[in-house]
Amino acid sequence: MNSGVRFRAAPRRRVVPAVALGAVLALASSCAGGSGSSADGEAPRDGGTLNLAIGREPDCLDPHQSPSAAARVVSRPIVDSLVYQDPKGAIKPWLASRWTIAADHKAYTFTLRDDVRFTDGARFDAAAVVANLEHIVNPKTKSLLAASLLTGYESSRAIDAHTVEIRLKEPSSALLDALATPNLGIESPATLTRGNNALCATIVGTGPFASPGGYRQQQGIEYVRNRDYAWAPPGAGHTGPARLDAIRIRVAPDNSARYGALTSGQVDAITNLSPVNLRELRTTDGFHLFSVPFPGIPYTYFPNTEKGVLADVAVRKAFRAGIDWAQIVKNVYFGAYPVARGVLTSTTFGYDKSQESAYAYNPTEAARLLDQAGWTARDAKGYRTKNGARLTLRHLWSDPSIEDLAVQIQAAAKELGIEIVEENIDEGTYVDRILSADYELADTNFASPGPEVLKVLYGSANVPSPTRGLANNISRTANSELDKLFLQAAASDNVTERLRVYGQAQRQLTADAASFPIYSPLSTVAARSAVRDVTFAIDGSPIFYDTWLSS
Repeated sequence: MNSGVRFRAAPRRRVVPAVALGAVLALASSCAGGSGSSADGEAPRDGGTLNLAIGREPDCLDPHQSPSAAARVVSRPIVDSLVYQDPKGAIKPWLASRWTIAADHKAYTFTLRDDVRFTDGARFDAAAVVANLEHIVNPKTKSLLAASLLTGYESSRAIDAHTVEIRLKEPSSALLDALATPNLGIESPATLTRGNNALCATIVGTGPFASPGGYRQQQGIEYVRNRDYAWAPPGAGHTGPARLDAIRIRVAPDNSARYGALTSGQVDAITNLSPVNLRELRTTDGFHLFSVPFPGIPYTYFPNTEKGVLADVAVRKAFRAGIDWAQIVKNVYFGAYPVARGVLTSTTFGYDKSQESAYAYNPTEAARLLDQAGWTARDAKGYRTKNGARLTLRHLWSDPSIEDLAVQIQAAAKELGIEIVEENIDEGTYVDRILSADYELADTNFASPGPEVLKVLYGSANVPSPTRGLANNISRTANSELDKLFLQAAASDNVTERLRVYGQAQRQLTADAASFPIYSPLSTVAARSAVRDVTFAIDGSPIFYDTWLSS
């Protein structure tokens, strides 16, 4: 992992405990804002530079290529979307002013705004939309998420300068939700021919900020206000250009250094607080804590269901039941994160609460299942064996922030008679091992506003392979009945029916023990008290369009 920018640690005496000031915000939309004044009556003002330190470096600035949450955070100030999704999941106009959907749900026709320009001066029009969609689905782009959001895409065409039609091979009621994400954000067509590496460094959009210098590895990114911006979506806290003159983002992977940079005044705000810092800041004067739960997939251990010992569903169920996940989360995170009890987080639209009991700690049942699966003998170290082979799971990871969690899970598995070999590897090796299915466990979480993310994470078309590339189904689930449910949900324009089908999919995934959910992450921005009106997208990403600095 890259070390990022190094900050000096803050002297502890600079942090004075006081009454808690951290306000936990309700989930806000990407442009939801206040009434035009702060809680203390001070009116928002324009100007100033926000200095922000983030915990993870994006692998690539281009959201068409990168699936990471870090990429969404750093690209959203630059790129707008055709439509915008409000806090309740409703789709509203943005770069598209209106749209119609064909009766068979295979054609969407969008009327576009005619007053929008990219920050390179080019006009936004139907041809730009076509160029972006074709860029996303082009195999040469090597999209790790955006292309999967366009599953079923057939073609797009400019009917006229400000009307575009998108055609699908199969019905997809989730298309509008997908078009609202930064991953399908609109970039200047002139830049799309520069090649993947160039776009990973610099992108051009229609957003409230531009970044002429682009993203520089281990240095960060700087944005300047787009003074011509006049097309924020409905619900924004204000209209016109962003309030800030500029934003300066630096990467500081080390939690203590990042927190010290905030408390010592080296930066105005930070993301990715550790649970210890999160608890401390809630009782520290002079700071705001903005926080929302991430919807989507919890932080999860994913089993390789395709081959190896976890191809046996009995062993998967035993591993799920035999680890006291709730106690481990409490031990490691001090109650800062909710325990996960399903394949989706509990705040995700469409979450099926009925499956929570299946994720309860039950070591007796776990032992029974392992005996049933033939792992009845024990070796000298107490690990279960079958035919002389030890029950061993290799866990791939490359993020040092999970080390404490991994160690506790490893210890709990040993009590169950399962050996976990922790393989902390570099990112290149990680990719190679995922592509070749050379692992038993891998981990991630995945932010998404609705249950459609289940198709991205568990659809058989998204199993990674050397030919398909690094797709997102790292559990390697290939269940034809599940695929049918995803198609059924995508074809329905009735919300109640879609949620019923996605509930059925959650029950199938639970029955298959296709994942081991651990905790639900929080999206947090900690800031000095002068930083006002940080909002969040529906996927939990922080948004700084309405943000301003008080005097």
